[in-house]
Amino acid sequence: MSKQIIWTIKAQTEIIAIFQYWNERTGSYRFSERLNKLIEEELRLLSKFPSIGRITDVSNVWVKIIQEYLLYYEFNEENIYVLTIRHQKRNPNTRSLK
Repeated sequence: MSKQIIWTIKAQTEIIAIFQYWNERTGSYRFSERLNKLIEEELRLLSKFPSIGRITDVSNVWVKIIQEYLLYYEFNEENIYVLTIRHQKRNPNTRSLK
């Protein structure tokens, strides 16, 4: 059974900022649309197989690599909670999950 995907407000804010960055950088929505489609596909896969990500050093938090982005999440029997999404090149010491 598939789990429901729930985005935290923090993660929602971050994904919007990522899309805005690419829209401004490229002058087009095309890359953002492809990235969004890829993220949605990965989330559908996670909803069926949540443990395909890699466990992190934070208790009960997993990470899934999606292209050049790291999607941090946790899950229970019914839901997957997207905690944050960030570019891999960002300083890991600035990571805040909640």
